[in-house]
Amino acid sequence: MLRLIFPICALLASIALLLVGSGLLNTLLALRGTVEGYSDSMLGFIMSGYFFGFFVGTHLALPLINRIGHIRTFAFCAAFTACFSLLHVLFLDPYIWLLLRVMTGASLVILYTVIESWLNGQTSPENRGRVFAIYMMVTLIALALAQQFLHLAAPTAFTLFAVSAILICLSVTAITWTRMAQPVFSDAPKMKLKRLWGLAPVALMAAVFSGLSMGAFWGMGALYAGRVGLDNSGIATFISCVIIGGAIFQYPLGRYSDRHDRRRVLAFASALAAIAALLMSFFSNMMGLFLAASVLYGGMAFFIYPVAVAHLVDHLDHDDILPGGSTLLLIHGIGAAFGPALAGQLMDSLGPHALPVFFALMQMLLALYTVIKLREVQVEVLENAGQFVAMVRTTPSALEMMPDEPIEAELNTETDHSR
Repeated sequence: MLRLIFPICALLASIALLLVGSGLLNTLLALRGTVEGYSDSMLGFIMSGYFFGFFVGTHLALPLINRIGHIRTFAFCAAFTACFSLLHVLFLDPYIWLLLRVMTGASLVILYTVIESWLNGQTSPENRGRVFAIYMMVTLIALALAQQFLHLAAPTAFTLFAVSAILICLSVTAITWTRMAQPVFSDAPKMKLKRLWGLAPVALMAAVFSGLSMGAFWGMGALYAGRVGLDNSGIATFISCVIIGGAIFQYPLGRYSDRHDRRRVLAFASALAAIAALLMSFFSNMMGLFLAASVLYGGMAFFIYPVAVAHLVDHLDHDDILPGGSTLLLIHGIGAAFGPALAGQLMDSLGPHALPVFFALMQMLLALYTVIKLREVQVEVLENAGQFVAMVRTTPSALEMMPDEPIEAELNTETDHSR
């Protein structure tokens, strides 16, 4: 493990610091927006702006990296991202916040692309499965850790915005310290939507509904927790519990899906996520049960997108994995862009508990659709079944790190060689 981590520790440190800073800012904006009196629907549009910027940034990353290189691109975008973090507290206007979220999303996706393409370039084929797993573990730990900074100060203070900017700036120091050669970066091809639908319609719909629900969680989860009476500490704990649930359940569920029909596993996970979301609403006044339901919801909801990717890979030839995965990622991103805005409108009209109801509705629609497809085609015959890989939504560059062979096989091969 250490032999794998040491050569890429600078890249992992950079992404960890970046995610802690940006993750803190994401939660902080929901809390500060509430204090400033922004409506739930307005906050929903502001949070949707981030995912719209994420989509725009994917088209800007390649030209920028090819023009000035990986390190300069990272420093360039990190500087802007840190500035955007501070500008939120200097200009307390919802429309300026909306613009800042769009620009933040565009900058961050370019930063993620720099790290992920660099990791991919530094990873040998026999190690890429384990490196991808390490990268995803660092991602989830950083996002959970980010919430704990809410204990430092009130959202009305300048302190937390400054901490976010400092962490983003520190991410530059780690990557500029590295002496690794910069990789050659190429654009990720896309697969036509019609072909994707023909190959794996369940994967496509899972990406849509997962995007809607996860976008709503990242954008409105902290706002919901505050609306139901949690203080800053409780909000941090709630968000962390959902993320921790996602980290705990992905691997065992993924291993199970490798040996069974993924559509059945997907239907079960989405139905259980819907139940857990309703339990979150029902137990919102009972902290222990509320957090337990949050862990369960996170475990199921975070599982949906990676199992959709694995289901799609089951139906693709090797050369089609990257374009197919890139298109699925785009569909997930479109759903994530609409999720906060839709959830915000519902919360404005029906109250805070509309958010878990929105989660439940998205997950139940996915479960129903998957069951319908299961009844149409009861058993899938797969010649080259893929392997589940735990992940969160990322950039197309990271898809190239996904293993072609099971990680266990890599480990066995390495053991045989050592003998």
